[in-house]
Amino acid sequence: QVQLVESGGGVVQPGGSLRLSCAASGFTFSNYHMHWFRQAPGKERQLVGTSTSDNRPLVQDSVKGRFAISRDNAKNTVYLQMNDLKPEDTAVYYCHVYHLSRNFWGQGTQVTVSS
Repeated sequence: QVQLVESGGGVVQPGGSLRLSCAASGFTFSNYHMHWFRQAPGKERQLVGTSTSDNRPLVQDSVKGRFAISRDNAKNTVYLQMNDLKPEDTAVYYCHVYHLSRNFWGQGTQVTVSS
């Protein structure tokens, strides 16, 4: 019954911004760390950032300074704010939670950065 639904992806020009959302249901959202991953064609899925249950934002060095992660527990939603987007950010972005010893993923949302 855990469900994660991403939205907010699209096509943007280099230097542009997007805000991704992940709406969660089926568990007590506020008790769990939430994660954003991305996967580019031909590459391994990689961690982008984490929002802890106490709302500590953690992003990987590769996107630090451009991306920010946050959550709104009242809305059961975790966000990924992406600024100064670069072509190498092009990927499918996935929301993730580790719940009761299982990994759950959203369907993914495509982000394409191209001029």
